[in-house]
Amino acid sequence: MNLVERTAALVPMLRQHAATAEKERRVPIETLAALDQAGVFRMMAPKSVGGDEASFDTQCRVLSEIARGCPSTSWVATIYSAMVWAVSAFPDRAQDEVFAGGIPRIAGVFSPTGTAVRKDDGFIVSGRWPYNTGCHGAQWTVVVALATRDGGDPIPHCILVPSRELTILDDWYASGMAGTGSNTVVADGVFVPAYRALPLPDMVDGRYPERRSSGNPYFNYPLAQVLVVNGGGTPLGIARGALEAFFDRLPGRGIMYTTYMDKSAAPVTHLQVGEASLKIDSAAAHVQRATAMLDGLQGATLTLQDRVRSRAHIGYATGLAREAVDLLFYASGASSIQSHVPMQRFQRDMQALANHAIMHSPTAVELYGRVLCGLEPNTPLY
Repeated sequence: MNLVERTAALVPMLRQHAATAEKERRVPIETLAALDQAGVFRMMAPKSVGGDEASFDTQCRVLSEIARGCPSTSWVATIYSAMVWAVSAFPDRAQDEVFAGGIPRIAGVFSPTGTAVRKDDGFIVSGRWPYNTGCHGAQWTVVVALATRDGGDPIPHCILVPSRELTILDDWYASGMAGTGSNTVVADGVFVPAYRALPLPDMVDGRYPERRSSGNPYFNYPLAQVLVVNGGGTPLGIARGALEAFFDRLPGRGIMYTTYMDKSAAPVTHLQVGEASLKIDSAAAHVQRATAMLDGLQGATLTLQDRVRSRAHIGYATGLAREAVDLLFYASGASSIQSHVPMQRFQRDMQALANHAIMHSPTAVELYGRVLCGLEPNTPLY
């Protein structure tokens, strides 16, 4: 079986563990082990260390399959896979250290809420980083801290820190994507050697240090495009999982206070599932457009409009997925709010993910329209 097929085979297990992930506010270790064994977390790693360098189309297909079973687990897998790619942008010495024992699970958060003070051949890093998805199962963590470069003003740096050197706060209590374990992590005077720090603006522009992978186009994409396009699989999978959950409960159900004893015979149901299905198909098309932009690049440079367009496709797809899930949730009736009914979890998780700053549809569409009108992007991501 290929990677997508191996992942799809795990969907029944993921569905079985979804409620446990939500209750424990983190992905169960058994689930992480199963995904690890299937090869999910190595799909964006260099082939030189046992990775797949999987296409973005494959990445989104894999993550969509996971989200059909458990959206929270899919988002953790999204972060872990993307952060492995991010490590591959660092100097060889950093990569050798991170990949010394195989391909680890790497969490990451990109809010510049820490400081890095230069000392000797490195930095003293302190700070607090909320929303660090997957922090409980990670061996390494990417954080962003402000540090000076060449005596100028402080700029954000991406910094690699062993997770054991960070403290996890018990503060992740959420109504949606509750199983992601997106707790705050804290660094208190952690020393980080300079080779494990890269200026974030350079990574955003796709300017990386000389390293073994420098000649490989796969590891020279601008950082924001990798994070955004890799994120497109989860919302699509949530919508597909919600559609499957709807049909699982459909047989034998009527519509309360009507003469419809069989909900599947009601025109309103036909309209609801028809529209939801078409929205899901449309979302898939937008995700495919975004993945094709990166997969077909072959070492060429993305224009500014291309970079913004890729985010617009993913953001718009997320909005369509949210509309589809809402339709299916409303079509499911009042009984769907019960905690044992999967539909309510899909709906809450979709609402949460669609509000993520990078995935937020109105923001992405506005940015795209702004650039189409000849204005500069109003974001540091481009």
